[in-house]
Amino acid sequence: MDHINGDLGRKLRMGLTGGGEGAFIGRVHNHAAVIDNRAELIAGALSSNPEKCKASAPFYDIKPERAYGSFQEMMDTEAGLPEGERIDFVSVATPNHTHFPIAKA
Repeated sequence: MDHINGDLGRKLRMGLTGGGEGAFIGRVHNHAAVIDNRAELIAGALSSNPEKCKASAPFYDIKPERAYGSFQEMMDTEAGLPEGERIDFVSVATPNHTHFPIAKA
């Protein structure tokens, strides 16, 4: 059992919103979350532009089926996945003025 994540016994599954191609802060959020090996990035809505979202996913090793065209699509789709597959938390790496609506969802 992983003592750091207690009874969970696995890494936390992270979704990332923002941080797509050309952005700096998304990489920082990702590295900070996974540096202690207790979390892994598995899904993302990486840009407000759906095409850029999909194009940015390989830079984070996100599988194409987990690269979403919008934050809402990510939330809706992930909520429908089995509990053992869906994301546990979301890191918000978007411009500051967009944080509240994303966090509220």
